[in-house]
Formats: sequence, structure tokens, C-alpha cells
Amino acid sequence: QVQLVESGGGLGQTGGSLRLSCAASGSMFSVNDMGWYRQAPGNQRELVATVTRAGTTGYADYVKGRFTISRDNAKNTVYLQMNSLKPEDTAVYYCTAGIFMGIGLPPRPYWGRGTQVTVSS
Repeated sequence: QVQLVESGGGLGQTGGSLRLSCAASGSMFSVNDMGWYRQAPGNQRELVATVTRAGTTGYADYVKGRFTISRDNAKNTVYLQMNSLKPEDTAVYYCTAGIFMGIGLPPRPYWGRGTQVTVSS
């Protein structure tokens, strides 16, 4: 059973910083792309940032220049450094990863349960 467990959410201030972590664990062959999404109340879940196994990153326009995604392949962990926080960054942040369950098998998407980030004005 593969699990993604997020940590590091909480209360931040406008202009401040928070760092999220997400570790993948369980029976798996390897981890493919990893990423972060977020969902604010009343809104659809939206992409925040992605990172490939090789380290290529991508960002949504609304976080570009403020957030940085990174990963540690040895630990199967992805991070999201969030700087210059804005009240509109308030949301539940979800980690996602494509997991290879065996050689020759396509990656399967897994999601964490989410961690709340609240930015006060």
C-alpha cells in the first residue's frame, strides 16, 4: 500500500514563508513525477507546481517566482517552499505522485490527504 503524507502546513503571514513536505512510502518500484495542487473553499483543485524525477520543474503563473518545488529521490520526498505568501494562497495543499509499481508498468497516480495552509492578512 502506497501512502503520500504531507506535513508543514499551518498559519502564515502575508509576506512570510512556509515549507511543505510530502513523503511517499510503501511497496513501490520507484516514483515518477511529483507535484502539488491546492483547493480553496468553493474552488476547484488547481495545479501549483510539478517536478520530474530528473528535476525539471513547472509552475502555475500565480505562484511563479514565489514558490519553489524540489525533491529528494533517495527519500521519495517532494518539497514546496512558499515565500511571499498572499492571503489568496490559503487552501488545502495536496501532494501527488506517479508511482511505478513494477518494471514495464505505467505510473499510477496517488494523492495525499492534504495539509491546510492559511495566510493571514
